[in-house]
Amino acid sequence: MGMKSKSKKMMMLLMACIMVLSLAACGGNGNNAAKSESANNTKTDTATPSEPAAAPSADEPGWKSDTSPITFDWYLNFAWFANKWGVDPTSQYVTKKTGVDVNFIIPAGNENEKLNTLIASGKLPDFITLGWYEDGVKKMIEGGLVEPLNKLAEEYDPYFFKVADPDKLGWYTQEDGNVYGYPNSSSSPKDYEKYGDTYVSNQTFVVRKDIYEAIGSPDMRTPEGFVAALKKAKEMYPEIDGQPMIPLGLHEFTATGNDSLEGYLQNFLAIPREKDGKLYNRETDPEYVTWLKTLREANQEGLLAKDIFIDKRAQMEEKIVQGRYFAMLYQRTDFAAQLGTLFQQDPNKIYIAVDGPANSNLDAPQVNGPSISGWTVTLISKDVKDKARAIKFLSYLMSEEGQKDLYLGEKGVSYDTIDGKDQFKPEAFELMNSDRAAFDKQYGSSFTFWMMQDTNITHQWTPESVEPYKQLEDWTRGKTKSVSEFDLLDPLANSDEGIILTKIKDLRSKTLPKLLMASSEAEFDKIWAEYTKKQEDLGLAKVIAFQQTKYEENKKKLGMQ
Repeated sequence: MGMKSKSKKMMMLLMACIMVLSLAACGGNGNNAAKSESANNTKTDTATPSEPAAAPSADEPGWKSDTSPITFDWYLNFAWFANKWGVDPTSQYVTKKTGVDVNFIIPAGNENEKLNTLIASGKLPDFITLGWYEDGVKKMIEGGLVEPLNKLAEEYDPYFFKVADPDKLGWYTQEDGNVYGYPNSSSSPKDYEKYGDTYVSNQTFVVRKDIYEAIGSPDMRTPEGFVAALKKAKEMYPEIDGQPMIPLGLHEFTATGNDSLEGYLQNFLAIPREKDGKLYNRETDPEYVTWLKTLREANQEGLLAKDIFIDKRAQMEEKIVQGRYFAMLYQRTDFAAQLGTLFQQDPNKIYIAVDGPANSNLDAPQVNGPSISGWTVTLISKDVKDKARAIKFLSYLMSEEGQKDLYLGEKGVSYDTIDGKDQFKPEAFELMNSDRAAFDKQYGSSFTFWMMQDTNITHQWTPESVEPYKQLEDWTRGKTKSVSEFDLLDPLANSDEGIILTKIKDLRSKTLPKLLMASSEAEFDKIWAEYTKKQEDLGLAKVIAFQQTKYEENKKKLGMQ
């Protein structure tokens, strides 16, 4: 385990690099091959034709027993995923080695609509990857549409248990004792004990360097300082290349709320998630309300552009490349490609992380680090065309060998042993940092295919971060906290509590813009009071009670009490 645990180290650094560099996300479902094909599974288990009854070995990677050609359909629940398997040398190398080809199925528009359609059809693609927080995970498990990975492993590939992290298996074990999904980008509380100081977060407050310096690099931690800085920036730079400057950028407003105005802002204000073992409703914190009122005031002074209420990520990326935002409370990995482009054009016009909104004690922010839940989970469908080959391929992807193949790529192509260390070739690293989309097609390594990325393993090969990404990462060091015990608290959407929570989120998504657009503080107070009362009437207490139970179960699972 030495190498593996050593490699756990930089999960996050890597993640930075990868996710930064990769505009990636995750996924879920697709169409499926007939079950009758699973009758052929038996022959894939034999180690060699001469030993027809050889049982699969726990010490030898199962995939080596059969490398005949097979194509799996793999659904990724991320409409923005733009790469195809087999175009680049890395995925070609994996196919040549394992015999496995992959046909990605990507939703064209709304991910949840596509996923729900697939679930309703009862026919899923072979592999499904989606965010662990998506309701679809529970729907597929409860609907009996996915295979227990532990059962597949026992029957066809016990090597799986060698490469799986027991803490992650424990975390994802369901009430029936089975594990149906395995996470990527996951770090357990144990990993934090070893490597916590190396972890970084995606959550940042950034400003455009040249404008920030031109207005005197002001302190933006207090409400007064924050509004004054936005105002001064707008006065000095009303336009950027002939288009109106946007003083503040936020994550998009969605049907459930706004990431920047909820978790991000609450983390920057270091608002606790629990008090004396009881979950704390962070939204009710006076510090949080003060900052929402600050943003209302900013809007009244013409400092919140209309764009931020309607733009989606694609429009934001366009405006970031134009340098039109002065400040953003935003996920740094979501604009990494744009940041690279800006840096190539003018290293002075980039976005840098600075201390943003803070509580009245000016405490340091507490931003989310990697959690045991990870980012996505991958499941194998009941309709999978070959159970044995599927679990063996999954084990390969999870193993150190598979991680190295998808991270470094093929030796001599995207990496080599240079100065005694396996590392990216200089020309590959250069392209990765300057044009990620081109890198994905030309090399396909550095987790272009991130479905099973384990950044604790690949840390051993991770290059030092370079500017302009390094400054943003470094800002989050020491402010990054594990939040594993607060994951997976939400009820299933079709349960009583789930229906209440859906209504509350819908209410929040409609209320946040109203609060920011309120014409006076008195109007804000009135909207806020109505909002709080309506949440109570909808049954907020019932949701909190459900979440409290889950929170206590999580702490037990993680050995925290």
